[in-house]
Amino acid sequence: MRIYLPATNADLRRPDGVPPRWGHAVTAELRRALPDEDDEGLEASAMLAAADESIVHLRASSSAAPRRVVIAADVAESAVVVPDRPRPWQPGDDQLPSAVDVRTTVPWRDVASIHVDEEEAVEDVAAAMADDEALDRAAEHDLLWHDIVEREVLARELRG
Repeated sequence: MRIYLPATNADLRRPDGVPPRWGHAVTAELRRALPDEDDEGLEASAMLAAADESIVHLRASSSAAPRRVVIAADVAESAVVVPDRPRPWQPGDDQLPSAVDVRTTVPWRDVASIHVDEEEAVEDVAAAMADDEALDRAAEHDLLWHDIVEREVLARELRG
């Protein structure tokens, strides 16, 4: 199962992988909510939901660079629990039903790609970290695709 994990630059420095957390995936509920979307569109929606949620992680981290990070990984379905009902959501409240509870650490070997805000997004992401009104501006920026082999370089680059 492909999952999208909201993250920060600090997560990229973890030696064992990404610890358990809420993530996003193409769930049956997401398919029902977006019946006209193909698989690619549904995956993009789940990834963008993870990007929105990465703001929550940025707010909680005093050392995080103001850039959204999403980690895409392939995990066994047994590592993920799809909640019976929507979970509470902090910013916005217009969250699509893509949330999944990832119950295990996701090792780096299971990561397919890393997606990070472009440099031009820093100002809007920093504003979104402090103000819900700025979330939409941050969401307008593209996430750049990076291969997993770039993880350590990205971690150093985003650390400043």
